[in-house]
Amino acid sequence: MTRPVHIPVKQALGRHVLLELYQCPNSLLKAGTQLEAYLKTAAEKMGATVVMSNFHQFSPYGISGVVIIQESHLTLHTWPEHGYAAVDLFTCGDIDLEAGINYLVAAFEAKRSDWQMYERGKGLG
Repeated sequence: MTRPVHIPVKQALGRHVLLELYQCPNSLLKAGTQLEAYLKTAAEKMGATVVMSNFHQFSPYGISGVVIIQESHLTLHTWPEHGYAAVDLFTCGDIDLEAGINYLVAAFEAKRSDWQMYERGKGLG
């Protein structure tokens, strides 16, 4: 069961979300161009500015990729043979992480998802 997403903005240098996407369609997790578009769209829905991206298709399957945003980055690793994708969203500033997470869960057609958030640099003050 997917839990509702609401991530408060707190005093930290950045927020790092580890998003677990389970029971995704195997064929989707092999579609590098489509997955790159999904991460870029997630960044845009969060209100981030995409700088560049780089994705790599492994043999026989699996994809790793990064979308660099002005506010930090999004990364992806897929395991099509397990129907699983791991996405990291690391952002600084006033970004709508909730919009990005909700979009990715739907885009990846995940039947189950979970996430954890870590505040980065909050012990600096």
